[in-house]
Amino acid sequence: MNPLTRDLQAAIHTIRQGGVLAYPTEAVFGLGCNPASLIAVQRLLAIKHRPADKGLILIASDLTQLEPWLLPLDAVLLARILPTWPGPVTWLLPASPNVSPLIRGNHDTLAVRVTAHPACRELCQQLGHPLVSTSANIAGQPPLRSAQDVWKLLGNQPDCILDAPLGSQDKPTEIRHGLTGEIVRPS
Repeated sequence: MNPLTRDLQAAIHTIRQGGVLAYPTEAVFGLGCNPASLIAVQRLLAIKHRPADKGLILIASDLTQLEPWLLPLDAVLLARILPTWPGPVTWLLPASPNVSPLIRGNHDTLAVRVTAHPACRELCQQLGHPLVSTSANIAGQPPLRSAQDVWKLLGNQPDCILDAPLGSQDKPTEIRHGLTGEIVRPS
């Protein structure tokens, strides 16, 4: 069965059923799943050939969706991150000790973003929780910028490919360290 679809409801159904979704983000196509489904996370890592120790990004429609995954954020940290959200900035923030190493990797931080991408925001809003977000490619290869490219490279490994427009960014989102503000990955 061809997983390529333009249907947001099919994408939501895929995530709710524990599947892996390919979907457009701010700059590239991403692979995602429910971060609470470690079976789905393991499958996503296998599709991508990504080592679990690197960690993954979680995207959300608002900060409250990320709070269960993070330690409480103080006013100084909130003042640093909130002006950049929703938007194309990913922050490394202190992870809750309950977060699986499959999500946070070998880190005590978790990469998180409140996305401004319309399809991503809608996915997270309707799901009511964050979504894993990692580039839809094989680890070490260039990121993909179309649903058709995802289909050519990954075929039916993702359960669904949401064929919708990318955001306006040319490069994957900037990553900053929350405690220092240091840019870890420029955009």
